[in-house]
Amino acid sequence: MSAETSIPPPRIEGAELPDAVKSLLTEAPVGFALIGSDDRLGTVNQQLATMFGVAPAQCLGRTPAELLEDSGDPAGAAAQRASLSAVREGGGTVRDRFLTSRGEAWDLTWFPVTDPDTGEEQVGLIAARDHESAAARRDERRLRALLQAGHQIVWAAGPGGDMHEDCPQWRSVTGQDVESYLGRGWLGAIHPDDRTRVERAWNDAVLDMTPFDAMFRVRTRSGGYHHYRARANPIKDGTETVEWIGTFVDVTTEREADELRQRLNQQLSEAAMRTARLQKATSDLAEALTVDDVVGVVSEIGRSGVGADHTRVVLYDRDRLRLRTMAAENAHAPPRASFPLEHPDPAARAVADQAPCLAANPAELRALFEDAPEIDELVEATPERAWVALPMAIAGRTIGALRLSFTAPREVTDEERVFLEALAGQCALAVGRAQLYEREHDTAQALQHSLLPEELPEVQGVRLAAYYRSGSQHVQVGGDWYDAFPLPCGRVAGVLGDVMGKGIPAAAGMSRIRNALRALAFNMPEPADVLTGLDRMFDATEGMDQVTTLVYFVLDPVTGQLDLSNAGHLPPLVLAGNAGPSLLEGEPDTPLGVSAPRGHHKFFVQPGNTVALYSDGLVENRRRSVASGLDELVRVAASAPSEAVGDPHQMLEYLVESMLEGYEQDDDVTLLAVQLPVIDSASER
Repeated sequence: MSAETSIPPPRIEGAELPDAVKSLLTEAPVGFALIGSDDRLGTVNQQLATMFGVAPAQCLGRTPAELLEDSGDPAGAAAQRASLSAVREGGGTVRDRFLTSRGEAWDLTWFPVTDPDTGEEQVGLIAARDHESAAARRDERRLRALLQAGHQIVWAAGPGGDMHEDCPQWRSVTGQDVESYLGRGWLGAIHPDDRTRVERAWNDAVLDMTPFDAMFRVRTRSGGYHHYRARANPIKDGTETVEWIGTFVDVTTEREADELRQRLNQQLSEAAMRTARLQKATSDLAEALTVDDVVGVVSEIGRSGVGADHTRVVLYDRDRLRLRTMAAENAHAPPRASFPLEHPDPAARAVADQAPCLAANPAELRALFEDAPEIDELVEATPERAWVALPMAIAGRTIGALRLSFTAPREVTDEERVFLEALAGQCALAVGRAQLYEREHDTAQALQHSLLPEELPEVQGVRLAAYYRSGSQHVQVGGDWYDAFPLPCGRVAGVLGDVMGKGIPAAAGMSRIRNALRALAFNMPEPADVLTGLDRMFDATEGMDQVTTLVYFVLDPVTGQLDLSNAGHLPPLVLAGNAGPSLLEGEPDTPLGVSAPRGHHKFFVQPGNTVALYSDGLVENRRRSVASGLDELVRVAASAPSEAVGDPHQMLEYLVESMLEGYEQDDDVTLLAVQLPVIDSASER
């Protein structure tokens, strides 16, 4: 605890004043008053009210001049108004005499007073009958000083700063005798670390004749130390100091309460900071999809939360025989990427004991593992010099450990340990979610690709190309699909559809529609008939909320005739060589399951031309509407390089890269293209 000289004094109300002081203020044979900045009386005792010939309550809120004018003494009012103005303008003491209408003579002393709490400039007034004794005049000077400084133990010193009167209250606290106290002996009771500073401040105040204010520790009679505040003001006669009047106030309780408050505030602040960091860790870890994401997030939290230089997540392998370490990018390489549970490492010990393992420096780590040679290897191969590892468990089952290290020796505080244990628990949950996500994501992707054809058929005189890019960042299976297959009549069929929604229901619906379409296509030559058959199947097997759109075509490679039906899907893109790209005209029919006559379009594909089907993920996203996306698709296709126009595979890749550039993909993107190459197909057949 340090002693300071700049702490403002505690406000001392009248109820807190010692009895001796209250007696001095209320029963002294002198009158006193405090006059506020508005020149009105704010404090007045009985003696001063007697001088004005009224009760004290009648004085409050009135100016001295007003009281004298009311009593019929305009000359006295003018004189007191002038004295008050002189104090305010000159800032010094003004003395005058006042003769009441009753013939009583009073010596008046006006002096400036500054309220220590509010800084308000006030004027003090002391009134003494001219027959008062020298002791009463001394009381007047002391009272003036006491009005300027709150007090408990009152003391007096000579003009040179030496104590010249006994102070029994001080001596009862310190155990000093009279001889030890007088002069500068009182300084001997001050703590040695504070004594030089306090003595210098006292000497400067005496030399400059300025108020003295200091905080210091005082050795008590019992041998302990209390905190005291000393304040003193000089009593002047003109420009000379005639005496110093001051107080000693025990502020130990206030200091201890202030220090306790500061400690509590600091602890609350640190707790709030740890809570905020843990909340952020929970939020960030909740967004981590993969184990690598979890490692990256927890590494940043370890750095910002406790200043860890390196953070690793150590997990059991599949057989739970070894532990493997995972670290964020740019982390230093460990001596061993994996090790058995018996390996001398803090992470292995934390997993084996299911308890935190800490080492503040290499010596502690060596002692922990009984000078195992692997410890020297770790210290020599890495910059790690302090370690903390905490077990990670899910539902009571240990899955690994959170391992943090520092590049300098370091103790981990109890508060940091509590934070890290909570972080390890959050990390374990995040790792568990990430491992589940990775397994389900792999399964979902395998299911997604199993519902799409492994390869497109080879049909003479026709070139087919397809493109698929999943837009799901999670484990949901998309509803986009495509298919192409040859028909017995030598024609080739192609379809691209979209089952609205995600997940297993969408995938199952996609599979049923795909299989039903293939079965119908081999028995019904016209696309409109196939879609009509799908409507009947859809009504029988699919729910009304399973909205499905698709485009189905049949192409004759010999004649180039393409028959197409559209069940609520986007219009196909036709790349017609020199004629430029365009969207197939005509309104699409209703989605599957909505009863309506099915129509079809018939047109001829010229050699070198390409027809491309696509899903809405190519043209629509959060920042682009379908209408503007379709316009942009035509513009992009018109700008395709010649080598892409002649190769359907290159064309689809070009369309995807161009349409998605600058946009965040938020849906599956699926395309199917059919092209009649520039060859004499009839001769080859």
